[in-house]
Amino acid sequence: MKKLGIMSDTHDRLDRIAMALALLQKKGAEGLLHLGDYVAPFALKAVLKFNGPLYAIYGNNDGEKKGLAKIFPGLRDGPCVFETGGRKLGVAHSVEEIPAEYRKTCDGILYGHSHSVVDIPKEASRPLELNPGECCGWLTGKATCALLDLETMRAEILEVE
Repeated sequence: MKKLGIMSDTHDRLDRIAMALALLQKKGAEGLLHLGDYVAPFALKAVLKFNGPLYAIYGNNDGEKKGLAKIFPGLRDGPCVFETGGRKLGVAHSVEEIPAEYRKTCDGILYGHSHSVVDIPKEASRPLELNPGECCGWLTGKATCALLDLETMRAEILEVE
């Protein structure tokens, strides 16, 4: 896998989920990482329409954990590490949950929760740090997701329109 789509904070916004998935697939995403806050199981069903592997964690607004897990048993509690495309990605729903050792052992640190975009490129001494912003667009009025190139560890922030 060379390109990974990144989403967070979809908050039941089915139209934005569909648009983000179409955009990410058009841009060449081969896999998808969702950083939590689907909210309801029907929103996770929409995310599962992505054509490729899904890596996913719970967010703080995902109260119906049993229903979500029934739809996608691979859904994990964060923080955790996913390995894909030869990279180790340390993920959590919020930056505060990221263990310090992830900054030493992972190629990328990915999180959501704040609904604000963060894109700090990887350098020799530190991993990429990425928050794709909110896919729902509820708080900022701007729906975003990201496309991560796993070879270069550079992210492109995409506006979902």
